[in-house]
Amino acid sequence: MIRVMLSSASGATTLGGDALLADWRADPSCRLWLDIEGELGQAERDLLLGLGCDPLAIADCSRVRHPPKVEYFSDNTFILFRGMASLNDRLELDPQQIGIWVGDGFLITVHRGKSVSIEHCWEQDQQATRVDLPAGRVLQLIHYAGGRYLERLLNFEDKLAVLEDGMLSHHSESDMKELVLYRSRLRKLRRIFNYHQRLAQSLLEDGSPHIGQGEDALHLRRDLYDRCERVYSLSSMYYELCGDLVEGYISLSSHQLNQTMKVLTIISAIFVPLTFLAGIYGMNFNYMPELNWRYAYFVLLGLMVTVAATLYWVFRRIRWL
Repeated sequence: MIRVMLSSASGATTLGGDALLADWRADPSCRLWLDIEGELGQAERDLLLGLGCDPLAIADCSRVRHPPKVEYFSDNTFILFRGMASLNDRLELDPQQIGIWVGDGFLITVHRGKSVSIEHCWEQDQQATRVDLPAGRVLQLIHYAGGRYLERLLNFEDKLAVLEDGMLSHHSESDMKELVLYRSRLRKLRRIFNYHQRLAQSLLEDGSPHIGQGEDALHLRRDLYDRCERVYSLSSMYYELCGDLVEGYISLSSHQLNQTMKVLTIISAIFVPLTFLAGIYGMNFNYMPELNWRYAYFVLLGLMVTVAATLYWVFRRIRWL
């Protein structure tokens, strides 16, 4: 699907298809937003080439998975951003590749499915009396997409706090599995956010003639970098926290196992000498003088009790019990 929003210098907005491109070319003061949703066919590729888009950038935009990046050309700046079709509370991400070209007086966005971020900015432009410049609009678009990531991560913080409290109280096996799952998903998110942070840093430090350099749009570029940096920092912190909780679970489990083994070892240590004595006097020899002694049985029982009590006292003394 191809749709076009054409904004005149007076603030009038016209919506339509690619037929509005002729009006835009005829009036250099107009601002164009061309939005392409779906797979890029040959017609769409030819349209992008006609607008000065680089063939390699078009190929990168067509791929299902490609690292986010920013490239600078003489006629435009190309940004490849990893948006999200959905990201639920369990951090299951359905990514969405968004290709953006921004130049003097035009903005081009390409995405496979419906993009919430693009729809949000599109409706804002429709309702606004004065449409932002393409440079400002593209920064706001990426900023809004980063805000959706940030919202999901902040919601996940409460879930992580519940898991942390549960780990200290009962540390069940299901919590352990859930933490390992979250850690794996956070690793993937952190990789994406690292690309976004580097992309925003490049826009902040280098900029481009089409997005702004130096003091041009500096506030928007810095605001975008701050958001991308915060999202990356949060994902890294949650990833490390999940790792710490997993290690804590393993440590608690090992401690419980050690306590169990210590109790079993103490029980064995107490009964080993008793078993030894029982084994000695359980042998079937004809000549065992103690067997004929009247008090031998009671003395042996007393010796066993004394040995057991002494060992118990020793273990208590060294605080093994």
